[in-house]
Amino acid sequence: MKVSIGYNDIKGPFGGGINFSRQLKNYLKKNGIEVISDLDSDDIDIILLTEPRRYTQSSAFNHLDVIDYLKNTNKEAIVVNRINECDERKNTKGLNQFLINSSQVADHTVFISNWLSELFIKQGFRKEQFSVIRNGADEKYFFPNQIKQKPKKFKIVTHHWGASQNKGIKAYKEIDNLLDNDEFKYNFEFTFIGNLPSNVQFNNCTVLNPMDQMGISNFLRECHIYITGSENEPAGMHHIEGAMSGLPILYLESGGITEYCRDYGLSYKISNLGEKILKISSNYSEYRKKLDNYIFTGEEMNKQYLNLFNKLIDNRQEIYNSRKHIKKRYLKNQYKLGNKYFYIKKLV
Repeated sequence: MKVSIGYNDIKGPFGGGINFSRQLKNYLKKNGIEVISDLDSDDIDIILLTEPRRYTQSSAFNHLDVIDYLKNTNKEAIVVNRINECDERKNTKGLNQFLINSSQVADHTVFISNWLSELFIKQGFRKEQFSVIRNGADEKYFFPNQIKQKPKKFKIVTHHWGASQNKGIKAYKEIDNLLDNDEFKYNFEFTFIGNLPSNVQFNNCTVLNPMDQMGISNFLRECHIYITGSENEPAGMHHIEGAMSGLPILYLESGGITEYCRDYGLSYKISNLGEKILKISSNYSEYRKKLDNYIFTGEEMNKQYLNLFNKLIDNRQEIYNSRKHIKKRYLKNQYKLGNKYFYIKKLV
């Protein structure tokens, strides 16, 4: 089997998509599968479309490149599309529709949470031939220390490489405010690792620069509680890395994160965050022990992708026979990111 994964490998700290790609590549190679990140070969069995926005640094090819490959090079390649983004996460406009349009080239689409699949179905995604495979972090880096007893001072931590307000700034500012109170000041500390919006400053929290996987994993293992304040996150990797490092999770019930965290910590609202911090710290051993059975690992994620690829190849002829003839027509599709507008060709 030969698989092409549509991510460029970017050195240094980057988003969760690159970590996903690295894990899957390594896993497939260990199972004797050839893995590339281009469409230059004429014998590709599986094309995994991961980032159809070609202007992004991580995109190795997009849906239009895939169409050209199917029409001109290898019509029997199977196309899998992985959707891990949405407008709701960053308050953009047009991204969801663009991803729905670009997914038309795929024989099978993978969403990274049920929440995301349901969101896209409501907005026009076709219901046939899709599945949900949840994210997982690399066990080589993210694993817990021995069972931690209740510490004298709890270290709360989060990490985000994207500097967006929706990454949880309201929650992290609330912790910063709580640390003005003696009850919290002497029993807790909070570290934010990553990139903050330019207008955000903390008075009582430590802010550290983004780290590579080795650095962040070592740091997480020395902490006690992980918090994510992300809103409308399709899934994310940060809280998974925290959980796999043995840290009970504090999380908002928002987006796909709830599916990953509900059995491994406590949900909170900004209004009761202090109360939930005290509750999880008072029963720390109990919450910590739940992480022994955390199921969203990289091994499980990779296994599900390989099972899917094998299943699709076993049904290659049926898939090819049922594939609709692909026609290209280019229309301008306006997609807003922040204050900028991008005009992207879409498949219709």
